[in-house]
Amino acid sequence: MILVTGATGLVGTHLLMKIVKEKHKVRALYRSETKREHAKKIFSYYLTDQADTLFNTIDWVKTDITNIPDLSDAFHEITHVYHCAAWITFNPKHYKKLRKINIEGTANIVNLCLINNIQKLCYVSSIATLDEEPNVPFIDESSEWNPEISKSVYAITKYGAEMEVWRGAQEHLDVVIVNPGIIIGPGFYEGGSGYLFKRINAGMKYYTSGSTGYVAIDDVTNIMCQLMNGACTNKRYIVIGENLGFKTAFTLIANALNKPVPTKKATPVLMKIAFYLQYLSHILFRTKRSIFKSSIQSAFSSPIYKNDAVKKELDYTFIPIEKAVKETAQHFLSEI
Repeated sequence: MILVTGATGLVGTHLLMKIVKEKHKVRALYRSETKREHAKKIFSYYLTDQADTLFNTIDWVKTDITNIPDLSDAFHEITHVYHCAAWITFNPKHYKKLRKINIEGTANIVNLCLINNIQKLCYVSSIATLDEEPNVPFIDESSEWNPEISKSVYAITKYGAEMEVWRGAQEHLDVVIVNPGIIIGPGFYEGGSGYLFKRINAGMKYYTSGSTGYVAIDDVTNIMCQLMNGACTNKRYIVIGENLGFKTAFTLIANALNKPVPTKKATPVLMKIAFYLQYLSHILFRTKRSIFKSSIQSAFSSPIYKNDAVKKELDYTFIPIEKAVKETAQHFLSEI
């Protein structure tokens, strides 16, 4: 039986759909009925008449990766684990909670994999754990974490989680790590790339000069399953379809939504002013912050990620990002 953590998130939900369509027995961890119902809604959008039948084949367990007693029970009869659970925030005030979920939670998963003789663990990390190196024009699987570079609290805890997975590998657990870029996929519009669709649909006007790697959700889940079922172990793979500038990505999304393209270029000075204004508003009125020092840094950096390793390993062809954007926009418009 397969265990999926974070089963009601973007990756987890789409991975579940792929697994149940292939008739595998699967157990899924979820934290709230609201999230599980949202996952069921995504099933209905894609699977129509089969949605209820396939959704009900899943053995749902309500717990989280920090609850060791319940988590231990969830490993009964499990042979393979997809660890998708994580908390995403860039707010430094949540660092302790991030560590608890992303690092300690992953340590719990690794320990239970070792105790239960799990055949293979696939962990969903992030390109945020990989750094540019001097005189190297790209980032690939050999690129290492540089502790001297300022990082987001999210990146720090994802790197810590990776260290737990590599510890498991040293203790003879077969593992594979995927490092996706920004994942484009339908159904989740309050965070990640989905929030971009919401913001641009509402008339977002600004873009920054940076760039990053993007990937379609179907590519992420397809690659995860192929790596899990393949012979490769104890390796990481960068999973990105294309490197795109933020202006290009925002333009693709705006066009797909039939909305005006963001045309105002935000400068680092403007972003810093917005950062301090938000911070002041948060102090005075407890408003929610969305701009942090780490996000300003990312907004103006332009790393180039290489996906040659996974393409060679699996003989894989990635979905064009424009196609993924159009499909996500179609779902987004059907929901509003």
